[in-house]
Amino acid sequence: MAVNTLEFIALAMTALDQQIVAESTTGWMESNAGQVLYNGGKEIKIPTLDMDGLADYDRDNGFTRGGVKLGYQTKTMGQDRGRTFMLDAMDVNETNFVANASAVMSEFQRQYVIPEIDAYRYSKIYALANAKSRVKEGNTLTAKTVFTALKEDIGAIQDVAGDVPLIVSLPWPIMTMLENSSEIVKQLAVADFTQGSIKTQVRKLDNAVLRPVPSVRMKTEYTFFKGAEDSPGEPDATDKKAGGFAAKSTAKDINWIITPANVPIAISKTDKLRVFDPNVNQSHDGWKIDYRKYHELWIKDNQLPAVIVNTQ
Repeated sequence: MAVNTLEFIALAMTALDQQIVAESTTGWMESNAGQVLYNGGKEIKIPTLDMDGLADYDRDNGFTRGGVKLGYQTKTMGQDRGRTFMLDAMDVNETNFVANASAVMSEFQRQYVIPEIDAYRYSKIYALANAKSRVKEGNTLTAKTVFTALKEDIGAIQDVAGDVPLIVSLPWPIMTMLENSSEIVKQLAVADFTQGSIKTQVRKLDNAVLRPVPSVRMKTEYTFFKGAEDSPGEPDATDKKAGGFAAKSTAKDINWIITPANVPIAISKTDKLRVFDPNVNQSHDGWKIDYRKYHELWIKDNQLPAVIVNTQ
């Protein structure tokens, strides 16, 4: 086989993970995991740093000895998702397989994987915040009230966390409402923002970066379809053979989520990208690509007081 499949797989897995970080609206959360150790499967190891605080200086004995402990905390990624794709041998030969396969997988992530990962992360933050009474519910916002409501929530976070960099994730309709508010025009600034390999400019209010998100990704609850039938001819009413995700009928719209920039810890890893050429593929005369993605989000309990979710 002319195609170096192993080399393609290694490069493609790295590129697909980088695409998630760069193009998802939650990609900035992945930098909070640090130098994660990942050797395949659903477990990762996140670096931890533990040290002692200040102590009195003694003029006779000098400094009080302190300790620094470097370690790793094992975490399990709860989302285990995958798909298999077929590229017909008549459409793709060995010379153009890499280009076609790369384009297919990149577009698959852009259309389906990235929106789902974003939706899961925002709904997970809502669930964690709701469990700790950090959700403000039942808010109907207008162009006259949205600015004041947002300033109040930003102030509440700063009262807990101090004047730290904040990220405000909000759906585009709310962002548009803010921009139409006469109160905010003079206070919005433009700031540089780096996410993965992408550098862009964003709107900023005080010390909070405003990150607009497609509203379909900012609901409180979702169903993540299994994409299979429970039994032949009897599909589950809550399932879809096409897979993907959808907001539950009980879901509420999220007006915004405010967190310090270093609080949400997100991970996504392409665990399996297997390629079978037409001579090996037993079921079809074509290339078979197996894609498997693990992902998860965490917020430490002691950092949840610095999180606010505002819902309609």
